[in-house]
Amino acid sequence: MRERIDDVADRLDAIAEEIADLAIDTLRSALRSGGSGRPPTEKQLTQARRAVEKAAHVLRGIDSSSPADQ
Repeated sequence: MRERIDDVADRLDAIAEEIADLAIDTLRSALRSGGSGRPPTEKQLTQARRAVEKAAHVLRGIDSSSPADQ
């Protein structure tokens, strides 16, 4: 069970990195087009990235050695 949980957490980490890349791309695009301030899309992407990172952290904190899980 622990291995499967860690696998999902690792995949979530990869997704968080992809979301971070999208956020950076959004900022670069806004800068190229003369925008000022953070675009709303970048703010939403950052919020989503944080949620995914939190999910990965929560998964890693699960104690899969408890009797109910065996």
